[in-house]
Amino acid sequence: MYNASLFIEPWISEFLSAFGKKFVEEWGIGDIGTEIREGIMQWQHTFFNIGNIPFILTDAIIVTWIAVILVIILTRSMVGKDGIRPNKRQTALYMLVDLMIGVCMGFGMKRDEAERVIPMIGTFGLVIAGCNVISFFKIAPPAKNIAFPAALAVTAIVYVIYISIRLVGFKGFWLSLTTPMKAMLPFKILDFIIKPVSLALRLFGNVFGSFVFMEFLSIIVPIILPAAFGLWFDIADGLLQAVVFSYLTMSYIGEICEVAHEYEEHPENFAKPKKAKKSKKSSADSKPAEATV
Repeated sequence: MYNASLFIEPWISEFLSAFGKKFVEEWGIGDIGTEIREGIMQWQHTFFNIGNIPFILTDAIIVTWIAVILVIILTRSMVGKDGIRPNKRQTALYMLVDLMIGVCMGFGMKRDEAERVIPMIGTFGLVIAGCNVISFFKIAPPAKNIAFPAALAVTAIVYVIYISIRLVGFKGFWLSLTTPMKAMLPFKILDFIIKPVSLALRLFGNVFGSFVFMEFLSIIVPIILPAAFGLWFDIADGLLQAVVFSYLTMSYIGEICEVAHEYEEHPENFAKPKKAKKSKKSSADSKPAEATV
């Protein structure tokens, strides 16, 4: 027994010493600036040539395609096979679609119009959600590269203009630009420039800020807190940004459709007020009658 204790005590002391050194190395904070800069580097890329034409392949492109493939697999599994009674996953998907249709109709669209825009709006939401949530697995989200949210925002605003013209025609779209007065036209055009900038900066700012915070947290407290905070900053906040992007895109289309439908139902509200014509009266009527003697 005494010999066994003599054998175990040195092993325990060596283990505790090695554990202490490893613990200090794990929790030790070196050059924070260098570590954070390496963690939040905007993008990494590589070049490849097709013939004599160089192409850039960034990490944002690779991660986006990974997220898109995962989203396709997930949605396909939810759709499943048609049956007499939908299963739980199909029911959840139907409820989500009905919710989006209700939101679109609340913005001023008709049901058939809402059903036409839902596929594209849903694609925006699912792709953004997948690209944001993937950061929970310590993969840099594509939205931390400003090119990704900028491309999404430009695509969204081009789609808003295109689908609005398809739904209400050029006349309805023009009415949305000139209502309540034609003097608003320059400001409405400027609004279509500001909207994609707002969409891009909102998505980029939130995702990049969350990514920087999680990188900083993983450097300072690398064991417990990152996993707990990641449930919000990587998952909940990522899903929230996808909802906000889709919600705003629906509202932009609804604003245009609402004006066009108002014109269809009440065209008199858009008619120019006619100036009242002054009736010419005879001088005898305009002048007071002379008193007769």
